[in-house]
Amino acid sequence: MGLRGQRVVVLGGTSGIGFAVAEGAVREGAEVVVASRRRESVDAALKRLPEGARGEVLDTTDEAAVRGFFEGLGAFDHLVYTAGETLLLESVADTELDRAQRFLDTRLWGAYRAVKHGAGSIREGGSIVLTTGTAGNRPLPGSSVVSALCGAMESLTRALALELAPLRVNVVAPGVVRTELWRELPEAEREGLYGAAAGSLPVGRVGEPADVAEAYLYLMRGGYSAGSVVVVDGGGTLA
Repeated sequence: MGLRGQRVVVLGGTSGIGFAVAEGAVREGAEVVVASRRRESVDAALKRLPEGARGEVLDTTDEAAVRGFFEGLGAFDHLVYTAGETLLLESVADTELDRAQRFLDTRLWGAYRAVKHGAGSIREGGSIVLTTGTAGNRPLPGSSVVSALCGAMESLTRALALELAPLRVNVVAPGVVRTELWRELPEAEREGLYGAAAGSLPVGRVGEPADVAEAYLYLMRGGYSAGSVVVVDGGGTLA
């Protein structure tokens, strides 16, 4: 049931939750390939990851690049998609549609491109784990684009789980996690957000990347989950 000897591809695996997934998989004995659109991010991640990882530069908004990446990669066991830009939290009136489209192009269509071109290389018994969030079920003012993404990712996961069966397709929905996704907020505002979230959560703190990575590792290991949405939010849906 472990990942020893398996090959795991993490698109978006150079920071945040993706990095924690890659690190956890390597420590379980997997061969891991991480990819990001920036060379400096790939190089920095490889310096921090344990031996057993390699990295590639990949822009998931470029379909030709995604196709070429998987054609050159060969067979593997698990595909994890965590790639994404900084969260887009704006009112409808203030949202620049070009920016919203870029946000969705990476997070939604990037995942779709990865599945389209990568699924055929996944070995029997393998899996795909995508990423959504809790905003689809608990939207807040200013979260219209993010909420739309979350709903789309859950529906996409269920459809893919049927279409690609017996290949398993699942999705993880993190709550508030201390990652680079919040880097555009001023530090004081960011820490205030973390503090307010922690105070409202049953667990009394916001998440760390390693907390959420456990869900991805579970979905890769476990052979009886398909079309599942695994929520890791510190009890936020109850608050």
